Amino acid sequence: MNVGTVFQRLWLETGLSQLRLGNVVMLGIGILLLYLAIYKKFEPLLLVPIAFGAILANLPLAPIMNPPQGDMPGGLLYYLSFGVEKEIFPPLIFLGVGAMTDFGPLLANPWTILLGAAAQIGVFLAMLMAKALGFTLPQAGAIGIIGGADGPTAIYTAMKLAPELLGPIAVAAYTYMSLVPLIQPPIMRVLTTKKERQTVMSQLREVSKTEKIIFPIVVTILVSLLLPSVAPLIGMLMLGNLFRECGVTERLSKTAQNELNNIVVILLATSVGATMSAENFLTLDTLKIIALGIVAFAGGTAGGVLLGKVMYYATGGKVNPLIGSAGVSAVPMAARVSQVVGQEENPQNFLLMHAMGPNVAGVIGTAVAAGVLIALLT
Repeated sequence: MNVGTVFQRLWLETGLSQLRLGNVVMLGIGILLLYLAIYKKFEPLLLVPIAFGAILANLPLAPIMNPPQGDMPGGLLYYLSFGVEKEIFPPLIFLGVGAMTDFGPLLANPWTILLGAAAQIGVFLAMLMAKALGFTLPQAGAIGIIGGADGPTAIYTAMKLAPELLGPIAVAAYTYMSLVPLIQPPIMRVLTTKKERQTVMSQLREVSKTEKIIFPIVVTILVSLLLPSVAPLIGMLMLGNLFRECGVTERLSKTAQNELNNIVVILLATSVGATMSAENFLTLDTLKIIALGIVAFAGGTAGGVLLGKVMYYATGGKVNPLIGSAGVSAVPMAARVSQVVGQEENPQNFLLMHAMGPNVAGVIGTAVAAGVLIALLT
């Protein structure tokens, strides 16, 4: 074997020999997402592993997502992605979210669940637009759920309805979640008057421990009976919350909030990033999904705020419509945005706990919306 042949074989064994323009573009997108996560702090706990997973998936010849062939085992992320494909990781994320969530503000003001429901208008608006743009009805439903601003639910729904669109849907969902402080305030200001934004709401009543224990049990039974397809999400969400509130499972609650949640986030986000191969991601459909995602998100924010305005007038000015924007499921970021915008107008305004009501209602509302879509479109 001559020297030229040796070097040719060595060259063909390197990833550089198979590097294509699409791979280079996707590597650039991965690096851009890392920049946004690290330097701009856009949802870093999620975007860093998603971005790095995308980089790994676009390194030619790297045995990352390879299925098993003969006696050769599959790639690492090929096996880790089973947690996404088999719908294991999203419910486990919900377990951690439930353990971190206080449903007290929702129980103190049960009517705020309507604001969480109103915010789901963005889901169905984006779904109709996606259908008009040529997506199938199941694909349109999976795209629409981006408007709920709930990454795990978006992933769960995409795997049920349109697994081929998982990568762009997940990236859009998590990216827009991280952009809540930029997207929502302009919409909130356009749809409300200064007087409405200055409204000071009365203090919430104290919620008993018994109410907090009964709530997750009742919600699990009712929602699961009505929409069995989302029982894994709602069940894990409420189990995590029961760990938090019952007072006898503190160790389980802390594990769900911290160690388990962090491990699952790493596995889920990296696996989702690994679906962003050039051939899957660099398509016209991806651009449409990114555009529809902002429509879904803006529509959800607007729906919540507009119902908040209705409540403002129906109660004689006792409800600040800004809390309606928290009806999307980005907990607790959306509630904090309501607080910030309210205090800009009136330093005596403390809307955070009031906004947490529709915010946690949005978590349930998005899961319910996903259940309706899955039930009707599968």
